[in-house]
Amino acid sequence: MRTYKHPKTEEIDLTRVLYALSDPIRIEIVSTLAKQRTATCAELDAGRPKSSMSHHFRALREAGLIRTTPDGTSHINELRRADIDARFPGLLKSILKAATEN
Repeated sequence: MRTYKHPKTEEIDLTRVLYALSDPIRIEIVSTLAKQRTATCAELDAGRPKSSMSHHFRALREAGLIRTTPDGTSHINELRRADIDARFPGLLKSILKAATEN
């Protein structure tokens, strides 16, 4: 079973978070997870190629925005809202609000 590395809350870097959120597909993933709490990679791919989605999930995971947990042959993703809010209060709320206004 594959395990994923996730940065600790205090290791989450603002520059990496903002870079990860600079892509519309990644904003879409984060917005969906903000509403659904958890989702598999397949539920979030919207028919896009697995290779490009793997890149997006990795960028979000390495930035500390999502946590990915293997579950059999699936991977469950969840937004690390509490960790992001603890590290950068109000940032995620502002970004999600701006994303829904566009």
